[in-house]
Amino acid sequence: MLKTYLKEQKRKKDILLMTHIVIGYPDFEQSLNIVETMVNAGVDMMELQIPFSEPIADGPVILKANQKALENGASVRECIEFAKQVSSRFDIPILFMTYYNILFKYGIERFARVMAENGLKGAIVPDLPPEESADYLKAMSDYNLAPIFIYAPTTSEQRMKYINEFAQGFIYCVARKGVTGAETSFASQLESYLSRCREATDLPLAVGFGVKSKKDVDYLKGKADIAVIGSQTIRLADQQGMAGVEDFIRGLR
Repeated sequence: MLKTYLKEQKRKKDILLMTHIVIGYPDFEQSLNIVETMVNAGVDMMELQIPFSEPIADGPVILKANQKALENGASVRECIEFAKQVSSRFDIPILFMTYYNILFKYGIERFARVMAENGLKGAIVPDLPPEESADYLKAMSDYNLAPIFIYAPTTSEQRMKYINEFAQGFIYCVARKGVTGAETSFASQLESYLSRCREATDLPLAVGFGVKSKKDVDYLKGKADIAVIGSQTIRLADQQGMAGVEDFIRGLR
């Protein structure tokens, strides 16, 4: 189980690293090179985003990557094949991240079955709340997959505890209001929020939205279990290529 893996890894490391790519950006071959570079640099898990035309939780960097991948013709079928290749080659948990319309059009049970057959461990679907997740939760449970749910700074304690009833694997804690990629203040307000998250669940906490440096990762040590890096690695891949991505990830430790 994903939760067990994360707890075992946390016994070895003070914080884990999860990275994010948009499948098919800038193309499928380079996407695979990016994954390989990240794994070799020491990431502990990875989320692969199936591109979608309206990625409402994502900021301009990831939005652009989604649009470019779709313009290049990336399909759900190709993304699943890509994920199968990644999960068979690399010995870290691989998750899908996408939006509910993808699952709905593909078929929820079929989507979960294909995930399990191809070695994925769970999914992050940010626009699907627990109240509307009955079919999704059943399918994920049937195939022993982790449905990852989200906390935000505006989430009440009562709501956090409710979400925890359905979550598995870990909780994704959005570090601030808004979309991915913008500036985040790693200060006392965030510490207070993460304390509330910790009180609401015994699952590991992953923190994303604005994690860009070793300083940010160091701040999260002892407050969270997983640092999530998304937009920054896409920027570096665009600007500096694979060497820049590898140096950056190695430097986060």
